[in-house]
Amino acid sequence: QVQVVESGGGLVQPGGSLRLSCEASGITFSGCAVNWYRQAPGRKRELVAVIGSTGFVTNYIDSGKGRFTVSRDNANNTAYLQINNLEPEDTAVYYCNIWGFGDDYWGQGTQVTVSS
Repeated sequence: QVQVVESGGGLVQPGGSLRLSCEASGITFSGCAVNWYRQAPGRKRELVAVIGSTGFVTNYIDSGKGRFTVSRDNANNTAYLQINNLEPEDTAVYYCNIWGFGDDYWGQGTQVTVSS
């Protein structure tokens, strides 16, 4: 059974930083791409970062370029999303989506709230 668990969210002030983690089990993590999504209240879920299975290919939403860094540790079945210089507009539930072997899996999400 595949499990995906996000962690690392919280309440931070504008300009602060957070590192979100996504740990997967029950799947060959090194063969999967990892997508990070977020969903703010009243808005559609949006894709904010992507990292390929080897970590060499990454992509970001325009508003995240220069502030978001996605990485992964295949030895520990974990992916990360580092967010620096957080803005109130980054407030959302952040989800990890593992994609590979013809299927995809979601975590339960982790709340990020940016407020002074």
